[in-house]
Amino acid sequence: MSDPLLQVKNIKAGYGEIQVLWDVNFSIEKGAISCIVGSNGAGKTTLLRALSGLIPTRGGEFIFDGIPITGLSTKKILQAGIAHVPEARRLFKGLSVRDNLLLGAYLRKDSRLEINHDLEWIYSLFPILSERSSQDATTMSGGEQQMCAIGRGLMARPKLLLIDELSLGLAPRAVEKLTEALLAINQQGLSILLVEQDVMTAFDLSSYGVVIETGKVTLTGSTAYLSEEPRVREAYLGV
Repeated sequence: MSDPLLQVKNIKAGYGEIQVLWDVNFSIEKGAISCIVGSNGAGKTTLLRALSGLIPTRGGEFIFDGIPITGLSTKKILQAGIAHVPEARRLFKGLSVRDNLLLGAYLRKDSRLEINHDLEWIYSLFPILSERSSQDATTMSGGEQQMCAIGRGLMARPKLLLIDELSLGLAPRAVEKLTEALLAINQQGLSILLVEQDVMTAFDLSSYGVVIETGKVTLTGSTAYLSEEPRVREAYLGV
């Protein structure tokens, strides 16, 4: 990988006295959809939280688009071009769909016209959000809330979109719609890194994968390769 968008170098992180990540190393390519897979508790969410500045690292380095970002505030990491769609979506109760989406653009210095243009683009990706624009975002279905959370991330105009547990708790049809939208977004040049317990969904969507077990990277490679790897097939694909 001659020009990686993100390099994760010997990252250690955890909570209190508990260390969760141990010397995590991998790189992802610019313009690709990549995934991090592993069982519940493997450290996937901790890695995304460390990358977006929500928790401090205990060692190692993140290099994003050629620039070290380790230890920066969440605001500066967002300004650098990384937007995070958190697990469980974390929409703001009492705010409309439109207002939740607009919060994604709060650091932008663009004109209202440009921001409204992007809002209309989100509505074209997820037409149901346009229909429900004045509805309290937290009263929608799980799939619709995930669309809103992804739309909020996109409103920041990131270079890299992090998505934590894309399909968790969602109906298959909702996952299919989200997958179609993410593929369309990626075709426009946006890089995506998703964390996913459903390995089949992750591999169908991604071209590159990272397998994490108990806080350590055990395998990396193309998802075509990983889907044929005996350890992955036995542990995650049930074959």
